[in-house]
Amino acid sequence: MGISIDVDKTNFATEVLKKSHKKTVLVDFYATWCGPCKMLKPTLEKLVPEYDFILAKVDVDQSPDLAQTYGIEGVPDVRVVTEGKVKPGFVGVLSEPKLRNFLGELNLHSELETNIQALQNLIRLGQHEQAKNLLDQLFEKYPNHITIVIEAAKFLVNLNKLEEAKKLIESIGENHREFYHQIQAVKSLIHLKEEVENPDDSIDEIYVKACNLTLSENYELALELFLDLVSKNRKNKDDRPRKAMLAIFHILGDNHPTSKEYRNKLLNLY
Repeated sequence: MGISIDVDKTNFATEVLKKSHKKTVLVDFYATWCGPCKMLKPTLEKLVPEYDFILAKVDVDQSPDLAQTYGIEGVPDVRVVTEGKVKPGFVGVLSEPKLRNFLGELNLHSELETNIQALQNLIRLGQHEQAKNLLDQLFEKYPNHITIVIEAAKFLVNLNKLEEAKKLIESIGENHREFYHQIQAVKSLIHLKEEVENPDDSIDEIYVKACNLTLSENYELALELFLDLVSKNRKNKDDRPRKAMLAIFHILGDNHPTSKEYRNKLLNLY
C-alpha cells in the first residue's frame, strides 16, 4: 500500500530522493489556483492505497526553488523518482484508466486489479461462495469503488439476480464517464440475460444461442452468429442482432481486435 505526503525543500531529500531507493515516488507539482491540478489530485490520491508508490505533493507557490530546480514550467507536472533520480512523467490531467496504464508502464501493479482477476476466475469456476467472500472484502477495503460495483453487478447477472444487478449498476451516478463503456456492458449483459430467460415468440433460436454464447464469454462465435442474422434480417425490423453485436463491442472494448474485426464486417453489410 502506498502513502501520500506533502513535501517541500526541507524534506524533499529524505521523503523523495532517499525513499525512492526503496519505492517508486511520484512527485505531483501543483498549484492551489490550478483547475487541472484540482482534477488530477483526487485521482492520484485515490490510486495510492491501491498501488505501492509514494505520492509526494509539491505546491510550486510554496516551493518555487524546487520548481525551478526541476524545470517546472506548467502544472500539474508529475515526475517519477527511482533510485534517487528525478525523471519526466507527464504534464496535464490524465483520466483514471490512463493513469492506471501509466502506473503499469512503471511496473507498478494494482492490488485491487489482482483481486478483481481472482474474483473473475472464481466466478468462471462457479465458486460463488468464495467469490462473494472476496467481493465483501473488496467492498470493505475499497468502499464505493466503481470497479468493484461493476464487478458485483456482473456477479449478480451470473447468479441470475437481474433486478439486484440493475439496481446496483444504476446506483452509479452519471459523473463517471471513464466507466461508461463498462457500465453499458453490464446493462447489455442484463438485457441479453432477460431475453434468454424470457424469450418471446419472435426470437430466433439462433439469436438465443448467440446470446447464451455471449453470456458464457464465447464472444467470437456469438458475433459470427449475430452477424449472420444481421445479414439475413436487413430488410425486416428486427434490429436485435445488430444491437447485440454492439453490446459485445462494449464488453470487449472498442480497441479489442475482435471488436475491430467484427465492427468492420458489420459496416460492410450496409
